[in-house]
Amino acid sequence: MSRFHSASPSDPRSASPGRRLRALLHGGELARTMGAHSPLSARLAQEAGFDAIWSSGLEISATAGVPDANILAMPQCLDVAAAMADAVDLPVLADCDSGFGNVNNVIHMVRAYEARGIAGVCIEDKQFPKLNSFLDGNQDLAPVADFAAKIQAAVECRRDEDLVVVARLEALIAGLGLDEALRRAEVYEEAGADALLIHSKRTDPGEVFTFREAYTGALPVIVVPTTYNRVTVAELAERGFAMAIYANHALRSSVRAMRETLTKILRDGTTYNVEEDIAPLKEVFDLQGVPQMTERQNRLEARGRELAEARP
Repeated sequence: MSRFHSASPSDPRSASPGRRLRALLHGGELARTMGAHSPLSARLAQEAGFDAIWSSGLEISATAGVPDANILAMPQCLDVAAAMADAVDLPVLADCDSGFGNVNNVIHMVRAYEARGIAGVCIEDKQFPKLNSFLDGNQDLAPVADFAAKIQAAVECRRDEDLVVVARLEALIAGLGLDEALRRAEVYEEAGADALLIHSKRTDPGEVFTFREAYTGALPVIVVPTTYNRVTVAELAERGFAMAIYANHALRSSVRAMRETLTKILRDGTTYNVEEDIAPLKEVFDLQGVPQMTERQNRLEARGRELAEARP
């Protein structure tokens, strides 16, 4: 729950983070989730009107200046995800790569993420250490039995049954085709997964459309339309998907904007020419919660004076 918001007992925000995420996945409409890498970017996503936050492994790695290849340890990723969950009222679904290790690592991960207010964890069925799905290199999948054990471990060790466990299918990324993706989907559903994420790096949505049509299980299906970016919310909803994750667009837009601003300042020898293109400090202060901080400080100090004056 955001430190700058409050929720009444009847407010949906008073439900557990996992329950709110489940409601989105089973709500009958396509949930729109934005990738983020900091409390600031998460607040901007909430301000824009997105339904949930994706704690993006790519974005978090990029802001640390390292490749998305399990170079950052689990506590580093957790700290960012937890900070985002604390900063917004939206449920946070955490990108947990391949679970940061084996079954025992997954158990430790789930309990740690759950304790910090995360709504759900997403684990992909690739070998540890993983490599970002859009990079050339080793995209070998974990044995089905090994990954099914990770899903079972995540489900069994959670203390709140509403914590969402998402099984991310990388068979299409690895070039193993639809049949392998469907086989794994069936096994992961039997292992107890709460949702499936089907991933593809094709430039059209044909692969994920075919998967969704062929998948006859009961789990909600999530997509990440990074490379097939012409697909619309309406098309995804019509095909029966539960959620679309825009996994890296906040980071990519900020990189372009920062680069252009910094280049212009150095070129012009003044900051005057960039002022119209950058946010005024007031917007930054508002995103930091400065008005709420000031109001709270003034209110509490005034009350303190009242109490002191009542007992001279």
